[in-house]
Amino acid sequence: MDEALLRRLVPEVIGALVVQEALIEALRTWQSRPPSEPKGWLVSVAWRRYLDVVRSESSRRRREGAVAVEPVPESVPGSDDTLKLYFLCAHPSLSTTSAVALTLRAVGGLTTRQIAQAYLVPESTMAQRITRAKRTVADSGLGAHGDVATVLRVLYLVFNEGYSGDVDLAAEAIRLTRQLVSLVDHPEVSGLLALMLLHHARRPARIAPDGSLVPLAEQDRTTWDTAAIAEGVRILQAALQRDRLGEFQAQAAIAALHADAPRAEETDWVQVVEWYDELLRLNDSPVVRLNRAIAVGEADGARAGLAALDRVDPAVPRYAAAAAYLHERAGSPARAAALYTEAATAATNLAEREHLLRSAARLREDPAD
Repeated sequence: MDEALLRRLVPEVIGALVVQEALIEALRTWQSRPPSEPKGWLVSVAWRRYLDVVRSESSRRRREGAVAVEPVPESVPGSDDTLKLYFLCAHPSLSTTSAVALTLRAVGGLTTRQIAQAYLVPESTMAQRITRAKRTVADSGLGAHGDVATVLRVLYLVFNEGYSGDVDLAAEAIRLTRQLVSLVDHPEVSGLLALMLLHHARRPARIAPDGSLVPLAEQDRTTWDTAAIAEGVRILQAALQRDRLGEFQAQAAIAALHADAPRAEETDWVQVVEWYDELLRLNDSPVVRLNRAIAVGEADGARAGLAALDRVDPAVPRYAAAAAYLHERAGSPARAAALYTEAATAATNLAEREHLLRSAARLREDPAD
């Protein structure tokens, strides 16, 4: 049996099948609801079918190498000094948490306060952790490099800090991840790059001209970077075809479903929930459960979303904001307004705080519960 030939043919066969399913769906629905852009409609449906096939196969059996990312060689050739520093800070003598904190401080340029907020610990605790990490690296020497998994986590945290608008590091994180893709042949590395591109493509629509935050559902999707979305989808599809699903690939699949919807109300929330279920199998974290609860609220109604949220620790960041949104959709404006106010007090940046306060004020104009 020619296994190499089979591996090459499987993606092509799957592609043909999902296109066929899209055409069948077109025959079924176009007579009553013809789309305004037939080609775009077919591409979107085929892509959703493809993600569904990948997700279903993942449910059937766990992917090989979902978490284990092979270590880098002793040197990091072909990269600039910045990426080399990322690997040096991910020193094998350090715990993953300490390595991430040290890299964010020493290379990423984040303040100790920002890193502490990301890890939900007091600033003094994080300062001590970073100091110990510096001492450990100094005592152990700089001859060894850390593993790729740690560097991926650091790059994603740096990207998120830049994406928040507090520190503009997102483009630099994308640049370094592109370098890493050229050095390390692993689908999770490509999955992270796809995830960054898909999120970064929406960045122009996230902030209004007056500086206020624009929620995803209200964003002007015509301002999204379609070239970045197309590249992210292409990279993700190639990574998923390798049949080694990991957290970044699952997150990128969710981002792709959002990017695929021409309007917020056309988002395939059922499949978004299914991908969150995949993500939970890979990383059963409170933050993933929080985001899944919101998706459940969109797919199955606000009450179902609140029931899912009941299984999340209220201490998780943005818990109050998620509860406020779901209570508002469930028809409880007074409760939602109180929760929006509570969430605003815990917000870590001004744009988010003002958005939450405006939401609370809007609901208080009509206090009927």
